[in-house]
Amino acid sequence: MLRFYHSPTLSRVLLHRRFSSAATAIATDPALDSVSEPLFSYLEGFPKPDPKYAETILAIPRSTSGKTICAKERKVGRVPSILFEQEDGQHGGNKRLISVRTNQIVKLVKNLGRSFFLSRLFDLEVLSDFESGDIVEKVRVLPRQIHLHAGTDAPLNVTFIRAPSHAVLKVDVPLVFRGEDVCPGLRKGSYLNTIKRTVKYLCPADIIPPYIDVDLSELDVGQKLVMGDLKVHPALKLVKSKDEPVCKIAGARVSDQQKKSK
Repeated sequence: MLRFYHSPTLSRVLLHRRFSSAATAIATDPALDSVSEPLFSYLEGFPKPDPKYAETILAIPRSTSGKTICAKERKVGRVPSILFEQEDGQHGGNKRLISVRTNQIVKLVKNLGRSFFLSRLFDLEVLSDFESGDIVEKVRVLPRQIHLHAGTDAPLNVTFIRAPSHAVLKVDVPLVFRGEDVCPGLRKGSYLNTIKRTVKYLCPADIIPPYIDVDLSELDVGQKLVMGDLKVHPALKLVKSKDEPVCKIAGARVSDQQKKSK
């Protein structure tokens, strides 16, 4: 069983080979579902999911779909949802129709924030019904999409994707900007031009980061950070070019009064 450790060069090489193989053979071997030990592990110094927000999402099967059925589900306090098999790390294959409790999803999205909810793994238990507690299926999932009502932010539907240890998934990982209080450029009166709020990575399921720290503490006026500058676990792979900008310390804004004086 391969594990990743921080220092040995050999482990890095083996990890890269294992990751490349997994990325091209996602969900091709059903036997991998029985893997109990993680294939990868988080490294010291990188963000890890906060156990405070670890929660099992409860669901029940839903036999049919359609606007009328979905409206009835929402009326009784349930969110119509779909549980997909992962195929290419982003799009689903075989699916199971389910419904989850509205109040549980509302609580999770409120506590975590929408983008952080979509980058966190959860255990999901499909019950025969909410009263009996008989478990039909228990699986680890990643929320793929959530649609919220434009006026009330009430969840309209949620899409989950299975995330067993062998899965390699595309994830929009949120960025957390730090060091603004000591950033040389900002202390000179410039401002932070935030170009990206999330960055998409191909992630082994066991080490999906809850967020990525973006260090602004050494940026001066006119300097920028690109995707390749972000410090992440070596097993994560950027989906887009490493040269795409994330943020920039732009020159000081010209006030309306200054514009008039010119």
